[in-house]
Amino acid sequence: MAADPRGNHSSVSSAIPSRTAHFAGDPRDVTGARLATEGFLRELTRVSPPSTAECWYDIVLIVTELAANAVQYAPGPFELRLRPTFDGVHVTLHDTSRTLPAPRPFRPESGGGGVGWYLIQALGTQVSVVPDGHGKDVHVFLPW
Repeated sequence: MAADPRGNHSSVSSAIPSRTAHFAGDPRDVTGARLATEGFLRELTRVSPPSTAECWYDIVLIVTELAANAVQYAPGPFELRLRPTFDGVHVTLHDTSRTLPAPRPFRPESGGGGVGWYLIQALGTQVSVVPDGHGKDVHVFLPW
């Protein structure tokens, strides 16, 4: 196992607590989820700077995609959880839809859409969907 040049990350998860934000599921909540993520990342940066600037933008992009999908496809509220891991950030979004995400073909002639799930799969180091009786959790692990 290679040593991380940025130092020991075992204390990061204790120094930066997980953050949970609840949203009603309105379109404006996509912005709220993005702002909550940026606040979490600012706090994380003070303890452990990202390995590249792209890490910040990738995490914000993934949260924006997950929140937009929850607003568009799942009725009702959603919950966003962010927590540091030893080498990244674990994003979990719980929504009220039991339908599992699936890639759709990209059709620019119809106004776009269809690239979000591909982005999530491409940028996440691990992606999983866990259905439950009240909807599902989408887990995405991203590098930091």
